[in-house]
Formats: sequence, C-alpha cells, structure tokens
Amino acid sequence: MNLMLLKPHISEKATDLASNYNRYVFRVLQSANKIDIKRAVESLYGVNVVSVHIVNIRSKPRRLGRIVGSTPGYKKAIVGLKSGQRIDILPQ
Repeated sequence: MNLMLLKPHISEKATDLASNYNRYVFRVLQSANKIDIKRAVESLYGVNVVSVHIVNIRSKPRRLGRIVGSTPGYKKAIVGLKSGQRIDILPQ
C-alpha cells in the first residue's frame, strides 16, 4: 500500500502549500487512485487525510543537439490534512 507514494515533491509552490494551506505534494505511481493515496498517507504518516487532488504532468520534448528526446511524465497528488495536523517532510 505504501508503495503508491514514490517521494515527496519538493518545490517552492509545494512548500508554500504545506506551510500556508496544510497541503502536501507527493509523486505517486501512474496506477494510483485517490483512495489508495489516502490510505497510504494515513498509514505511513499517521494523519487524517481530508482531501486528495491528482495532477497528471505530461512529458515534455527536449533536445540535445540533434538528439531528440523527452522528459518522463509523472503523476502527483496534493493531499490535504485535517487542521492541526502536519507532516514533517524536511526535518530540521
């Protein structure tokens, strides 16, 4: 079940969501759905999940000289927690 979460997605926007809106962003498997993600976060971190939003990020074309390739696409989940709860993703 916890294999649905690949890793936390760390960016400026994700940090702002975590500190101001109590929402955390994770990269998840392409086959993951909202119910699986909710169960994985609740069992792994011991928190109550209120909402789960999923965003599919498309692959983007890239070039290196004549070589044409693409970055891989991925799926990320924005998980909202019950007020008063938090996840310590980056321990200080």
